[in-house]
Amino acid sequence: MGVDAHRPGGGHDIGESVGDTVVREVREETGIDVEVLAATGLYTDPAHVMAYDDGEVRQQFSICFWARPVGGVLRTSEESKEVRWVDPADLDTLTIHLSMRLRIKHGLETGRVQPYIG
Repeated sequence: MGVDAHRPGGGHDIGESVGDTVVREVREETGIDVEVLAATGLYTDPAHVMAYDDGEVRQQFSICFWARPVGGVLRTSEESKEVRWVDPADLDTLTIHLSMRLRIKHGLETGRVQPYIG
């Protein structure tokens, strides 16, 4: 049985650049400091609509980035119950939603010049 894979993510705070948001969210959720190198894609799905208990309804979207670790120590947080490095060859052993698999696939592709938009 696999583990549900999730990538760091979260909201953009007022006064931050998008790169600052990536660095902050990765650090908060994993303990790892990263340097953002490129955008790998903008992902939207009109069928991915979230309805919250407070009545808020919204369509989700993700902006994904390629970053490299530059420091820190792996750790869990209030938003992550397990944090670990995974070899790309082992990804098939994990339970990962198809939309997340697409993001990972695009992030691992070498030679991609333009970010995915879809």
